Amino acid sequence: MFWIKKLITQLFMPISLSLILLLVAMIILRRRKLVKSLIFTSFSILLFVSSQWGANLLVNPLEIQYPVNNQPASAECVVMVLGSGHDDSIQGAATQQLSATALSRLTEGLRQLELGQGCQLVVSGWGGGLNHSAHAMVMAQAAMSLGVPEHKIIVLPLAKDTIEEAQHLKWEIGNLPFRLVTSATHMPRSMAIFKQAGLRPQAAPTDFIGRNDYWWKLDARNLLSSQRAIHEYVGKLWFDIRYGDEIELRDAVSESL
Repeated sequence: MFWIKKLITQLFMPISLSLILLLVAMIILRRRKLVKSLIFTSFSILLFVSSQWGANLLVNPLEIQYPVNNQPASAECVVMVLGSGHDDSIQGAATQQLSATALSRLTEGLRQLELGQGCQLVVSGWGGGLNHSAHAMVMAQAAMSLGVPEHKIIVLPLAKDTIEEAQHLKWEIGNLPFRLVTSATHMPRSMAIFKQAGLRPQAAPTDFIGRNDYWWKLDARNLLSSQRAIHEYVGKLWFDIRYGDEIELRDAVSESL
């Protein structure tokens, strides 16, 4: 199910979808009207998602849902930083092996620790099948190199996605409130997943990618931002299909009490 979900999500990414449409157009080249429609659709998709206007149109509805969290944390708080990839083939410190997104999340996680006293840091993520080290272990090493004591770090090295991260965290802390640190685009889906698991997350978004720039500007960074946003929309749709009835039932029970 995990790999099927990843494959389906990838098919909806701008580049994959555009290439599929172009491939279909080449296969049925003799049917010219359909070919023209497919090529035009592919062109339109790439133009939209690579423009600053298109990227912001996709990203902003996700990022505006939760503001930056500057509220003081309670004593003995828990800060959960969601994983986001690393490459242990890089010969360097753990901070250099982390992806830019993972490093941004970890940095915000350390800032959230400073908003409380005696807080614990939770890091998560498996190796992804390409790395020898679990992502959570690399995150923990990076955190220690940045000054977090080892005994203040909880490592969840087996969680493969956000749903499993929520499950593993619940086994660790039960229903205690905690700060949830992840990318701003990923935060709406993450909050829904952690709440559905019966947890009490407090959003602490980071890694904002929406930008105020010329609307017509075409850039590969816009394409990446669009891809990340589309990934979240597809992921949220899949989550709603899988858990929608369960959430509606729970909400109805809560309202009747």
